[in-house]
Amino acid sequence: MRMRTRGHMLNKHQFDLLSTAMISSQKTQMNTLAKSNTSTESESATQKELQNLGYLNEMGDVTEAGKNALAPYRVDNAVILAAGSAARLAPLSFEKPKAMFKVRGEVLIERMIRQLKEAGIEDITIVVGYMKEAFFYLEEEFGVNIIVTPEYATRNNHASLYSAANLLGSTYVCNSDEYYTENIFSRYVYRPYLSACFAKNAHGEYFLDADSENRIISISRDGGHRYFSRGPAYFDQAFSKQFLAIISDEYNKPATADKLWDDLLMDHINELEVYMKPYEPGIIYEFDYLTDLTAFDRDFFENVDSRILDNICTTLSCERADITDVKPVKAGLTNLSTLFTAKGIRYIYRHPGNGTEEIVNREAEAFALNAASELGLDDTFLFEDPTEGWKISRYIEGCSELDYSNKEQVAKALQMARTLHTGGKKSPYSFDFYDEGMKIMSILKSMSYPLPKDFDSLTARIGSIARKMKPEVSELVLCHNDFYGPNFLVRGDEMRLIDWEYAAMGDPACDIGNFVAQGSGYTVEQTLDLLPLYYGREATETEKRHCLGAVGLVGWYWYVWAMYKEAMGNPMGEWLYIWYKAAKRFSAAAEQLY
Repeated sequence: MRMRTRGHMLNKHQFDLLSTAMISSQKTQMNTLAKSNTSTESESATQKELQNLGYLNEMGDVTEAGKNALAPYRVDNAVILAAGSAARLAPLSFEKPKAMFKVRGEVLIERMIRQLKEAGIEDITIVVGYMKEAFFYLEEEFGVNIIVTPEYATRNNHASLYSAANLLGSTYVCNSDEYYTENIFSRYVYRPYLSACFAKNAHGEYFLDADSENRIISISRDGGHRYFSRGPAYFDQAFSKQFLAIISDEYNKPATADKLWDDLLMDHINELEVYMKPYEPGIIYEFDYLTDLTAFDRDFFENVDSRILDNICTTLSCERADITDVKPVKAGLTNLSTLFTAKGIRYIYRHPGNGTEEIVNREAEAFALNAASELGLDDTFLFEDPTEGWKISRYIEGCSELDYSNKEQVAKALQMARTLHTGGKKSPYSFDFYDEGMKIMSILKSMSYPLPKDFDSLTARIGSIARKMKPEVSELVLCHNDFYGPNFLVRGDEMRLIDWEYAAMGDPACDIGNFVAQGSGYTVEQTLDLLPLYYGREATETEKRHCLGAVGLVGWYWYVWAMYKEAMGNPMGEWLYIWYKAAKRFSAAAEQLY
């Protein structure tokens, strides 16, 4: 953005009176003194100074020279950050971005746009990512601009800010999930600032320390009775240039990916000149959790347009008012979940993750869930919609996942696999790990996803082993197909097997393959030692090589699946490498035995 040069530098008193006069004349043409109640001796003196400088005429109206003096302080534009997924507002954020929630009768981001325009800020850009299509109508309806950031899922909001780097100059930077009870935007701003609210015994915020001029001298995460950053920030052109240089230097550092832009500001505050602009309580609101929203708008929960809430109420025969204590659950590898209470009972609502419709057969899952319940393997299941994929289950308190180093737990888990495989349940659906992996690979290639250098050679070896394994399977049985530690709920002597979305008829050895490949850390030798716990006897040589092949095959499938998830914007972290190693090591071991 083009830098504006300042002629005569206005002091703060001169700026306040001249900008008030300018805004007043634009609105009503009223005399400045009458409009702004400028009646004190100091204000009268300031008005005289401005008249002597030729910025005000004798009637208190702003002259052309005054307009020129104000020009360097004019706000050029606003950038609204709206790319985040707002996971803490689950399950409602599964349906729409938080900025699209209607609060006290107005859509949050629409209200913010209106307030900016009322203040004279017409150039408004919205940075979107999660459910980006929900924002597109704003271009035509409100005349705003849209920037889509592809990095919203892998980086924090510093990436959203950086995606609008060419727009940052004299700019308001706003969070789309905030509500201002009065319009706090202005056409002219004297210096860069962070809006601030005061809190007692607060924690987890960006707390500000300022000098006597309100210049921020430090930012910390220490709580207490302090001002903290909340509300819009204003960047002037000098600040924008400096801060963008800092973001650019930090951007490619691995440690930066998870940082908010507030973190980068905190780390470099000594290099920057920015001020604190305090606000009285009851003006600026931010909604991090559903409890924040319902406290501010008592009718929000009843009025919000939500099929998820309707589905919960229908399934559990309750009213929305019966739903309380809603908390997001840490997202799984495939889906999104929310913990809630209805009529005093705790439940889990499971929402299908992005892209799962391509790789998960929900009708097969619904069949398997009912079968698992009948076999005594999972008594948590209540209902699943086989078309849309959402599910409600009972929540079991005090559970932990399976411990791979606990021999008793491992033995019990493998016995549960045996119960499933010999239970006689015949699903109309089947699942072949090699075929399904090849389908996902085709999707990746159609997306021009950059496959690793050794991918083709690994896939060729897996294909060769899969073809040799197939004649060794005498009968397809109902398999879990995601049979690993986190899908077991362990409480004392009780053990439940959950998450049946990949369950179908298949090779029973693939459940053993899942058990080993997905994070067990077992060696080839340790895996062979497990087999008697499943078979109830010593495994044959054919069974040994077959099971080792199954570990490699399953590891390869999840490796391909992980690349697909990453292509869909869902980072898989260390899991991708875990599955890659299992595919490489166990397929090599199996190859030697075939």
